[in-house]
Amino acid sequence: MNTFRDRRFKRTLLLKAVIAALAAVLFTSPAHAIDPNRMISQYIRERWGSDKGFTAGAVTAIAQTADGYLWIGTEKGLIRFDGLSFRPFQQASPASFPIGPVQSLVADAQGNLWILLQSTKILRYRDGKFDLGRDEAEAGITAVSRRRDGTPLFSSLALGGLKYDSGKFEAIFSSSQPATPASTASTGLADNLSSRLSWATGVVPHRFAEPNSAVISMAETADGKIWLGTLDKGLFYVSEGRVFSAGKGLPGNRINCILALDSRELWIGTDKGVVRWNGSEITSLGVPLSLRKTKVNSIVRDRDSNIWLGTSRGLIRLNADGVSADGADTRVNERVTALFEDREGNLWVGGLHSIERLRDSTFVTYSVGSQQSESGGPIFVDEDERVWFAPFEGGLHWLKRRKGGSLEIDGLGQDVIYSITGSKGELWIGRRQGGLTHLFYKAGSIHAQSYTEANGLAQNSVYAVHRSRDGTIWAGTLNGGVSELKDGRFTTYTTASGLSSNTVNSIAETPDGAMWFATPDGVTALLAGKWQVFKTVDGLPSANVNCLSSDSAGVLWIGTASGIAVIRSGHIQASGELPPSLQGQILGIAEDGKGWLWITTPDHVVRVNRERLLGTSLSDADIREYGLEDGLHGIEGVKRHQSVFADPLGKIWLSMNRGLSVVDPARVIASSAPAIVHVEGISADGNPLGLHAPIHLPGVRRRITFSYAGLSLSIPERVRFKYKLEGLDEGWSNPVTAREVTYNNLGSGTYRFRVIASNSDGLWNGEESVVPFEIAPAYWQTWWFRLSAVVASALAILLFVRLRLRRLTAQMNIRFEERLAERTRIAQELHDTLLQGVLSASMQLHVADERLPEQSPAKPMVGRVLELMTRAIDEGRNTVRGLRSSTGTQKSLEEAFSELQQELPSPMQSAFRVIVEGNPRQLRTASRDEIYFIGREGLANAFRPSRATEIVMEIEYAVNHLRMLVRDNGCGIDSNVLNSGREGHWGLSGMRERAERIGARLRVLSRTDAGTEIELSVPSRIAFEPGVSKRPKLWFSRLYSREAREDKKPESESVHR
Repeated sequence: MNTFRDRRFKRTLLLKAVIAALAAVLFTSPAHAIDPNRMISQYIRERWGSDKGFTAGAVTAIAQTADGYLWIGTEKGLIRFDGLSFRPFQQASPASFPIGPVQSLVADAQGNLWILLQSTKILRYRDGKFDLGRDEAEAGITAVSRRRDGTPLFSSLALGGLKYDSGKFEAIFSSSQPATPASTASTGLADNLSSRLSWATGVVPHRFAEPNSAVISMAETADGKIWLGTLDKGLFYVSEGRVFSAGKGLPGNRINCILALDSRELWIGTDKGVVRWNGSEITSLGVPLSLRKTKVNSIVRDRDSNIWLGTSRGLIRLNADGVSADGADTRVNERVTALFEDREGNLWVGGLHSIERLRDSTFVTYSVGSQQSESGGPIFVDEDERVWFAPFEGGLHWLKRRKGGSLEIDGLGQDVIYSITGSKGELWIGRRQGGLTHLFYKAGSIHAQSYTEANGLAQNSVYAVHRSRDGTIWAGTLNGGVSELKDGRFTTYTTASGLSSNTVNSIAETPDGAMWFATPDGVTALLAGKWQVFKTVDGLPSANVNCLSSDSAGVLWIGTASGIAVIRSGHIQASGELPPSLQGQILGIAEDGKGWLWITTPDHVVRVNRERLLGTSLSDADIREYGLEDGLHGIEGVKRHQSVFADPLGKIWLSMNRGLSVVDPARVIASSAPAIVHVEGISADGNPLGLHAPIHLPGVRRRITFSYAGLSLSIPERVRFKYKLEGLDEGWSNPVTAREVTYNNLGSGTYRFRVIASNSDGLWNGEESVVPFEIAPAYWQTWWFRLSAVVASALAILLFVRLRLRRLTAQMNIRFEERLAERTRIAQELHDTLLQGVLSASMQLHVADERLPEQSPAKPMVGRVLELMTRAIDEGRNTVRGLRSSTGTQKSLEEAFSELQQELPSPMQSAFRVIVEGNPRQLRTASRDEIYFIGREGLANAFRPSRATEIVMEIEYAVNHLRMLVRDNGCGIDSNVLNSGREGHWGLSGMRERAERIGARLRVLSRTDAGTEIELSVPSRIAFEPGVSKRPKLWFSRLYSREAREDKKPESESVHR
């Protein structure tokens, strides 16, 4: 056994620079902003100077408005900052005066930004517009501040104190008895600012209100007193409308800044040092000596009660207990001219040529290695809050508060430490060569006792050590199995005992008392003397298991070479869909007190919601990856037992490839402020539009662009956006980093553009920015244009139909004329040849008949021949007459059809009527003949084979057509004949062919024993000769509805009823 007393601890130069910071991290804070326990060098700092676009010179004031923008007043003008870019405001409006140097900035509770210029003019910025202060605001304003209730407070040389409420200025204090010129002279008022202001404003010196000097700083304490810091007359306060001097004790009479604390206490910064008002007097008690002679330009207190001072020597921080944070790293070595804490807890520091942001990082990282390596190793934090860690290259180190050191006892400084565990007052160390070492306190000394193979240990290379709840020590070796140390005796378990592999990577214990061993060949459980092995066939994503962690609910988390697995109630449960960062090597897992898991991999540091990971899916808000901007020096984890460790205070320690990092989950969650999103502009085809008035766009605009910003000043590069255009998009877009979106070729209508943003922690804001707008239809999208287009199209179609019908009619007339000429030629030839020859033969035969005696046996035969020849001549004449013209040039259809009863005698003595409807019109010759033949054939069928007793013909002269109907009450037509015709008979087929030739529609309806109806419908353009139209005014609608149908292919229809 070796003894190593405290006085012999070896202080290493390597750790001296980080000891104080690590000790400070172990303290907690009730609020969450700039961590008071960090050194200034440990904050994440970013500076904007001329190299990053800030060229405005010295910063004089900083403020933040409710919309999230940071406003910077400088010696050259006014600037607005969104975290990424600076926007200067040279003039209040394009036609107004230049803004010029800014003296003070104050944002009030009503959303106004008050800008005090060095010219004593006061501007108010609200809703994108500047207003110049009038009336009381023109009476020499020298200072502006904010009261405890959020209303602005002004100090006027002529009017004293003013407040602005409900749109007007009101006096809150003034001189009760204006000084006379003589008394004014006796006061010796001669400061340059007062003289300059009296000249600029026209206020003569004897009209100055108390305290008869320019007020340059103001504050209000909890007791209602308003404190006034003057240019050269010291400190005053206002009580019950009267001004009183604060008394003596000031190191200088120029009061640059005043900080009011929650009590009646004040911190007062002058050109010659800092003093305090303790409620009754000015004193330097409680002020560090280093600040008593330092010029202070600005003082702020953050939400964690840190007091920050901007001095001529740089930035100084005082801890909440009033003790100055000593050390070379506590000052930013440049003159600080302005300080401000924003809504996210970031500290903004204004200098002579730049502006700088100090913010807490999620992690604090410390270098723990030597020149050979920066990698960390195992971590353990004992119950005394002492942090134990072992770098990769070897040695054992400890840190507590402001002290730290390394242990050389028992050769620990020359050995590589694989694992650390323990309890109060003792440690168990797993070593590469030295076996298992037990460190414990005894009589004020640290003692060491090592166990090796000689003592029964399975192997001298101990990779994983675990102390179970009953005090048993488990030592997992590199390839010798696991040894159990209980009651001073070792028991070794190997694959022969039931262990899945003799190489043990990690050991854990679940609430049911089961011991779990991670190996390269699966996970092994030992419970009540029984072994159980889990491998890939049981649900593990990989048999190569790196780490184990038992959470507060008794769930065992298993980190493998291919992702995470979960064992609950003795069974492997598949996790939900894992993100890509958790699908590879898992090196370390630890649970914090907020229900989140912290996981390291070879290239990721991830925080994931435990319950959601046990569920079926993860949302963007359930997982967060960290990088260098979060304070990590690297994102590569290390493979060691307990490389991720949750300490007793709830902090998470991570051993990384580049240092040792620590995070306080309570601060991570509580300090996350949502981003504020704004639509900054909208343009149509590159032309900017105003956002405040109703937006109406003409329909000719093709490209609409929205630009927007998400105000989260901590890490603006991580801000993400989702947008949606109501009226076009069905859902939100995927998260994007782009700060503008363009829509092309939007149709007319009403739209609403909506956008939301998330901050650097992935927290989406609840309030969205919405811009409604309307796109007027282009002239071709208006209802009247569309109606006109429809009407024009209808007229064009109508014209096309008319022209088409006219052309078809002309073509048919030509064909009819050709047919008529041909028929006339045939009739002429028949008349001149065949008919004349038969007539001559008949005449000669008639002469022969007259010469034959009456008793001649041939005379009767000759008489019969003469009768047949006479009949043939009559039929020939009828045929010739039909070829020339069926009805004659003078007869109408009704007259021609009326005479057919004589030519078509009926055996049934049928009653026949011709009915005419409408005004008869002149028919085209060719059409008239076809119509006549169709009607003649229909009547022939009615008079002869149908045996009808009543026959009716209807002729209708309509506007759009000629209709002819033949109806009888005869025997009807058989359905087979109606559909297919009768062999050797061509009546029905002939009628259909004639109707098709003239573009008419023929319908034949018949039912056995119920008669027959034959209807012919002929379009007016085909049936009638052109002439003056007698159609009514709505002729086009009828023409469109009927003639459009008639322009189809001519058809005939037969229906058998």
